Amino acid sequence: MGTNAVRGTRVATKVGGVTVPGARRAQPGQGTTIGRIPVIKPSPVVENGAFPAKAAIDELFSIEATVFREGHDAVGAQVVLTDPDGASSVRPMRPVPPAGFDRWGARVGLDRLGSWRFRIEAYDDPFETWLHNAKIKIPAGIDVELMCAEGRELFEEAAGIARAAGDAAAVELLSSAARFLGVAVQVEDRLARARTDDVLAAMAVHKPRRLLTTTPEYPIFCDRRRALFSSWYEFFPRSIGAHRSASGHWVSGTFATAQERLEAAARMGFDVVYLPPIHPIGYSYRKGRNNTLQPGPEDPGSPWAIGNADGGHDAIHPELGTFDDFDEFVRTARSLGLEVAMDFALQASPDHPWVQDHPEWFSKRIDGSIAYAENPPKKYQDIYPINFDQDQDGIYAECLRLINLWVDHGVTIFRVDNPHTKPVDFWAWLLAEVRRTNPEVIFLAEAFTRPEMMHTLGKIGFHQSYSYFTWRNEKWEIIEYLTELSTQTDGFLRPNFFVNTPDILPTFLQSGSPTAFTIRAVLAATLSSNWGVYSGFELYEHTPLRHGSEEYLNSEKYEYRPRDFAGAEERGESLALLLGRLNELRREHPALQQVRDLHFHTTPHDQVLAYSKRVGDDLIIVVCSLDPHQVAETEVFLDMSALGFDDHDVLEVHDQLSGRRWRWGQRNYVRLTLEDPAHILTVTPPSAVTPSATRPDTSTAKPSGSGAS
Repeated sequence: MGTNAVRGTRVATKVGGVTVPGARRAQPGQGTTIGRIPVIKPSPVVENGAFPAKAAIDELFSIEATVFREGHDAVGAQVVLTDPDGASSVRPMRPVPPAGFDRWGARVGLDRLGSWRFRIEAYDDPFETWLHNAKIKIPAGIDVELMCAEGRELFEEAAGIARAAGDAAAVELLSSAARFLGVAVQVEDRLARARTDDVLAAMAVHKPRRLLTTTPEYPIFCDRRRALFSSWYEFFPRSIGAHRSASGHWVSGTFATAQERLEAAARMGFDVVYLPPIHPIGYSYRKGRNNTLQPGPEDPGSPWAIGNADGGHDAIHPELGTFDDFDEFVRTARSLGLEVAMDFALQASPDHPWVQDHPEWFSKRIDGSIAYAENPPKKYQDIYPINFDQDQDGIYAECLRLINLWVDHGVTIFRVDNPHTKPVDFWAWLLAEVRRTNPEVIFLAEAFTRPEMMHTLGKIGFHQSYSYFTWRNEKWEIIEYLTELSTQTDGFLRPNFFVNTPDILPTFLQSGSPTAFTIRAVLAATLSSNWGVYSGFELYEHTPLRHGSEEYLNSEKYEYRPRDFAGAEERGESLALLLGRLNELRREHPALQQVRDLHFHTTPHDQVLAYSKRVGDDLIIVVCSLDPHQVAETEVFLDMSALGFDDHDVLEVHDQLSGRRWRWGQRNYVRLTLEDPAHILTVTPPSAVTPSATRPDTSTAKPSGSGAS
């Protein structure tokens, strides 16, 4: 026989209010990490606990592990949560379907901002073993008195645990059950008394837990709700109110004139307004209209070419206003229920004060010139990247100073430009420093890049990330990508589904079809808990710079773009009402405020997508066309068990976009038109459905319900 290779630290734990000694916590690096009761594959765990998993206040998520043992005796498991103050609480775990895979889980929600920890404890469960055997042996007359004697001992032991915990009611229930197992009455009655709901509830809290084995503790950081659930609207303040003067010269919009767009964003239900850089813009190599190298005298330049004699990242472009004007802009936004997100772009124009004061912060080429930004064949002569390996202390300190400066002016969200072009260890340091002093601050990573870089940025602290949604148009790739986001990377990456950006006019939108814009808005707003719209989307702006390009013609990055938003709404040429309705539904329905609980349903049509999201009793079913050019007719086959219903149940569904109602079952017909390419359905459960409350289905071709016609 070999020796026992399990080594670890014996710890104590609270079970039913009682300290239970002797739990073995496996210690990494000390022999095997398998305990007496194996507990493997815990989640959510990021890089074996090197980084905290993500959660948000009141977000429900699952803590799971695979738990099993030798032989046939029962095991149990529980989660021990430790809050930011060090107080612990226990949550029972239950088997997770499908059966037979030994997966256990507990649904939990955290109620406080800050650093949490969890560990999973597994144990031999002698009561469940006894109960299983008793239900088989006693009716069969096998070892009847022996089974009753073993049961009495377990109930008496549980009563002792309850007594030590000060739970007098449980003591009485458990002691009574123990006594009754010894009474000379019909043995089936004795067993029935031991299995009443109140006795089993008391036993669940105070049952004996033996061979207690526990995992290491794993970190979770609980963010404020906005990190999980947000609706972003992006616009350029300089374009709002921009106009030609009487002399024909351009006059820039200001923070004062841009407050008009704050009010519009609030009316559309957005809760975050994101501003491109608001700093002075360089003159050297300034880009002109459509990114030309020959700017006109009034071309305002790209806001991402930051810095001139008026200042750098700690200054405001004089044409936009002053710091007092900006502070008033932030106050107005807050009064409308909006937060201001600021662009944090760590780069400099050739005219930035850093270039003169800290030339060591930039890379020099062999001819002595400073290297400008390139992504061949693209060249950005107006932008100098920072070399983070030169004067690291100075650069790090300056970046932290800038964040703190803007936080002091009311900015609590930062959209970080191209974080994947800066060292990951820099971001890990900066985000940890900000979290230490201002844990309410949120960072969005604008990183359209390789998966591992995007994943790592999420792991080291970015609260949200841009995503590949922009390029996921086919049914199979949407299902594949959202399955990944909702079940594989959900512990460390929160996607933000922007439908467009100043840099990206997706090919799907370039037809200009209002149906295409509707489809992408519905998908983004219902598939992800975070989504975003760049100004102009609601006006169906769709003209590319050239065929095959994803750049906008006459891009707002290089010129003023005042728009007639009000006129477009009056003419019925705006998507603003739909955007407002989508955001209203998102606020009303917790199911749409998370990305984890997502289930796809079957549709034979390859251009129709069906999916559901659920939190508690709130269930949303979405059926959306993916074809902006043709009517789509198909059947939708609902996975009723995934929805929590039986296969023969009948549901009343209410389309929150059209207002229509139908009765749906497992199999349903839908017709999605160009005017109404999507259903967002709320569900009345079967017990509440009555024939008089719904439109009856009269079509023999649609046996379970019907869709839009």
